[in-house]
Amino acid sequence: MVSFEMNDLKKIGLGLTGFGVFFSFLGIVFFFDKGLIAMGNILFLSGLGLTIGLKSTMQFFTKPKNYKGTISFGAGFFLVLIGWPFFGMLLEAYGFVVLFSGFWPTLAVFLQRIPIIGWIFQQPFVTSFLDRYRGKRVPV
Repeated sequence: MVSFEMNDLKKIGLGLTGFGVFFSFLGIVFFFDKGLIAMGNILFLSGLGLTIGLKSTMQFFTKPKNYKGTISFGAGFFLVLIGWPFFGMLLEAYGFVVLFSGFWPTLAVFLQRIPIIGWIFQQPFVTSFLDRYRGKRVPV
């Protein structure tokens, strides 16, 4: 059994990642506000780096099978910074799905175990949808 040690850097990293997702969501809600979206991106990436470590983060983004997702996410981030938040977020969303598609089955199991809303993800139509993509990488 692998134990996951939660030290202070990982706690800070998870907080930064959460704030990054929150600021990106606010940026989308406020009609693609480029400042909020850019801040969300920076917080998300720095939180990811603190959570899994800088070396692991660099290895993840520079794997040959992740090049397409990394380039898409980076180009979308650049488009947000130069003032095209709508197109940047579309490109980032594509890159995010490509990069983290191998993580979806783990996320599905986690969501099914949440006490209050987990019953939604345990419904037969949801589990059949999730089982269809379990263990598969999205073809791109």
